Amino acid sequence: MIDFAGKRWWYLSISGALFLIAAVALGLWRLKPGIEFTSGSSFTFEFTQQTVTQAQLADAMAELGHDEARIQSASDNSFIIRTSELQGAPPVNSGTSGPQEVVAGEIDEIQDALCLKFGVVPAGGGACSGVTRNDYSSVSETVSTEIAWKATLAVIAASIAILIYVTIVFRRLPKPLLYGSAAIIAVLHDAFLVLGLFAFLGEFNNREVDTAFITAILTVIGFSVHDTIVVFDRIRERLLNDPYVKLEEAVNASMTETLARSINTSFVVVLTVVSMLLIGGESIQNFLIVLLVGIISGTYSSIAIASQLVVAWENDDLGRFFRKVFGRKGDEKQLPAPVA
Repeated sequence: MIDFAGKRWWYLSISGALFLIAAVALGLWRLKPGIEFTSGSSFTFEFTQQTVTQAQLADAMAELGHDEARIQSASDNSFIIRTSELQGAPPVNSGTSGPQEVVAGEIDEIQDALCLKFGVVPAGGGACSGVTRNDYSSVSETVSTEIAWKATLAVIAASIAILIYVTIVFRRLPKPLLYGSAAIIAVLHDAFLVLGLFAFLGEFNNREVDTAFITAILTVIGFSVHDTIVVFDRIRERLLNDPYVKLEEAVNASMTETLARSINTSFVVVLTVVSMLLIGGESIQNFLIVLLVGIISGTYSSIAIASQLVVAWENDDLGRFFRKVFGRKGDEKQLPAPVA
């Protein structure tokens, strides 16, 4: 049996260091929101006639009056471009069904100008070729605000639901709320590490937070809680079957039994996600990166954070630590004065 509980402060210290690194990354660079949260337009251009660099395309967009354009390489000679909301183009959600008329607008003017610069115009006249627009989407400010608000509500609602569920399921144990709180802390730990990573990637790799990111965060929350509940359920069985067993022993035995299962399950999922990262398109990259980091972190947190927090709380580790560092008045008994 592995002594997980005996080394709990090693695990918690590693988590604390990672949490601090993520906090520094968020403080320094913050998240880079996508058009779903800031409003704007996003489109992909592929250049088929000549090689175009990201710097050349940025200069060309600046000449067209779009200094704010953010350009990201999608593949060879293909770029994802994000700008402020363009006018005269169909929105991403028009509210109607069936075939829709595509109205020429600012996006077409940009494509024509880039084609004249990087494409080919036939000698005898005719349409310019060499620049292909593969997709286009646009989100207004009203829609982006609504999406951001609903995404926040979704994360808060998921956390509250998890807390209530775990508390109800473990109601036969002393302090069932403690298990729910530990599960939520472990989940927030996983989500915060992902946020810190994306703050770093946003600064150095132009990674943006989009709706796929939120979907992946909620998926990671579900995966992490599922893994944590499996461990907690084993702990509950041992404590109910033997009320006199020490909590540390129950935790160590339960985690030893579930360790292989947790690692094997996560390993299979990680292999799948890595394969999709290697062969998948740019549009799902954010989703897959969040899944990869979140699953690894979730496996670690279910083993090294959630259960260890329960043990640390029951043993009053934090209280003893602060009493040792800062001292507490009244701890030392007053010695009687010597008799003259």
